[in-house]
Amino acid sequence: MPENILICTAWPYANGSIHLGHIAGCYLPADIFARYHRLKGNNVLMVSGSDSHGTPVTITAEAKGITPEEVADSYQKEFLDDWENLGISYDLFTSTRTKNHTQVVQDIFVNLYEKDLIYKDIMSQAFCNKHNQFLADRYVEGTCPLCKYDQARGDQCDSCGNTLDPKDLINIRCNRHKDCDDSPIFKDTEHFFLKLSEFENDLLKWVKSNPDWKPNVKNFTTGFLENGLIDRAITRDINWGIPIPVEGYEDKRIYVWFEAVIGYLSASIEWSSNTNKWEDFWKSESKSFYFMGKDNIPFHTVIWPAILLGYGGLKLPYDVPANEYVNMESKKISTSRNWVVNLKDYLKRYDPDPLRFALTSIMPETSDSNFSWEEYLRANNDELVATFGNLVHRVLSMTNRYFDGVVQAPNRKSDNDIELIKNASNTLKNVGDELSKCKFRRGLSSAMALAKDTNKYLDDHEPWKKFKVDPSDAGTTLYYCLNVINCLKIIMNPYIPFTTEKLNIMLAIEKNIDQCGWNWDSEEIIPGHKISEASPLFLKLDDSIVEEELARLNIQ
Repeated sequence: MPENILICTAWPYANGSIHLGHIAGCYLPADIFARYHRLKGNNVLMVSGSDSHGTPVTITAEAKGITPEEVADSYQKEFLDDWENLGISYDLFTSTRTKNHTQVVQDIFVNLYEKDLIYKDIMSQAFCNKHNQFLADRYVEGTCPLCKYDQARGDQCDSCGNTLDPKDLINIRCNRHKDCDDSPIFKDTEHFFLKLSEFENDLLKWVKSNPDWKPNVKNFTTGFLENGLIDRAITRDINWGIPIPVEGYEDKRIYVWFEAVIGYLSASIEWSSNTNKWEDFWKSESKSFYFMGKDNIPFHTVIWPAILLGYGGLKLPYDVPANEYVNMESKKISTSRNWVVNLKDYLKRYDPDPLRFALTSIMPETSDSNFSWEEYLRANNDELVATFGNLVHRVLSMTNRYFDGVVQAPNRKSDNDIELIKNASNTLKNVGDELSKCKFRRGLSSAMALAKDTNKYLDDHEPWKKFKVDPSDAGTTLYYCLNVINCLKIIMNPYIPFTTEKLNIMLAIEKNIDQCGWNWDSEEIIPGHKISEASPLFLKLDDSIVEEELARLNIQ
């Protein structure tokens, strides 16, 4: 029976471009996972959207002298272009600005409020005297009281990942206005609070009952919960966001950290187009996977599950395979210092699949990793061009040259031949097992090992020499290689979808790869089948690109 697989990715703030760190840490693993499960025949729903109500959006709008709506619309279009050009296969990538999202958020708010899981209370909020306004949490900075990072924000420390309250910051300062040199004061204001403390024990039991979570996710969440949950305000004195569905609070909005996580549900409802199909992924037997960077762990293993528990009747996350960070040339990525490669800029200069391959090979699944242009060049030229691409080009070119593209009937079935076919079958199974466990690097390594073994098999049998004395023997070698290449086409499809579809056409297979499924018929390339002309799968890059790209990073 097919499984229902819900795949959710972190919602990017609609105030800045997607960069390679985002792709490796969140969006690429989710897409590989989605493509694999679609090939398996499972029912997949992959959703996300742009987080348009966050304070970063208003900060960008003020800096550019335009409205938050204009900022959000601009980046929503850019994100959609990015996903299409890189092959990130969302079923729906929406926005928090839709009427549907507002309705779903307000419904959950009212539900929890009526259950006394949301209540009113007075809180002390940062206030800028100079500009006579309350400050959203992201408009204040200071030193983290836990790890002493001196650029922690009022809502979270990007260094240690802990959620914060602005009043906990040391040496607090306002970053709302460039001309502001005053330290914020704290004033009392009434807000709505989520009773997180109500869910502490239930969440701890739930987390401990998930044996397959990544150690970094499970350990962080367990420690977070064991330190005790405190109720947190979920509204703010701002005018950019979703209105509070309670009379008398028209000058306040629902705060983004409560609202944005509800987007997974609202996007699923929007996708189902006024049907109840979304319930297959939220109420029926299903598994939900949440992909994101480690800075988002508590929002998806504590806050969102607490909201779901309070609301009732909806599935909790099955797994949260959060990744660590990717550095750029051994330094932390920084958009402000231009120490970053934005996806849209990469795609103007290079093909998408080499990036998908290179980023998968360094995916930060268990620890921080590093992207370098030198390693990117090596992955493209040595792995894709010289190993996988060379194997395909040699085998297809010889089949066309020696046999006019017609697959020959095998005249032998030696131990070496049997071992090659067995290796292909085992690799298909092994890679599938790795992908199902979100171990994408290991899956890719196994796939490339099969390509290397097939190259060796080809070199050992030397069909270019055998053809001169025994054409049938040469045809047999090419027959087995073509079948393994057809298997590699399936195995590599979640990783490099554009290239494998191109290969599928060269193999003259009538079905698209998504119609083939995660299966390999070793007799699909049968004697008499005629393949198409071969063309290079990948472009070999010149060494000079390393220097060129480093110059773009302002390296001296």
